[in-house]
Amino acid sequence: MSLLRMIAAAATVTALVASAAPAQQAGPLSVELNKMEPAEGGGCRAYFLFRNETGKSFEGFEMSLAILNGTGVIDRLLSIDAAPLPVSRTTLKLFEIPQIGCEDISEILLHDLTACKPQNEPEADCFGFLTLDSKAGARLVK
Repeated sequence: MSLLRMIAAAATVTALVASAAPAQQAGPLSVELNKMEPAEGGGCRAYFLFRNETGKSFEGFEMSLAILNGTGVIDRLLSIDAAPLPVSRTTLKLFEIPQIGCEDISEILLHDLTACKPQNEPEADCFGFLTLDSKAGARLVK
């Protein structure tokens, strides 16, 4: 192959690569404590929004939460299963926190992620791309 043809081929390949769609950037998996309200029979109902901007769906997503009372003392541990979390979607999940009123919860601590499994992939360490926020009376922290 002549030098001129090799240069033309390289230029064509470079143009094709430059015009290809950019790879989807992985964003955060956001967990927001959006609202808390009294549950029937006592306890507190917590509304969580999960915004999955990671570029992956999750078939497994379980959190271990420590519920802190008004004085900052751990009242109980609670495990919640939020899966599935589809890609590029916001998902609403409701969870009951038994035997403690919403007004008595000062903070919810993400103690551990007991499962974080992208669809068709092995378990992942999600702490690096997980963000937490709260619009409710209690803080949500890691």
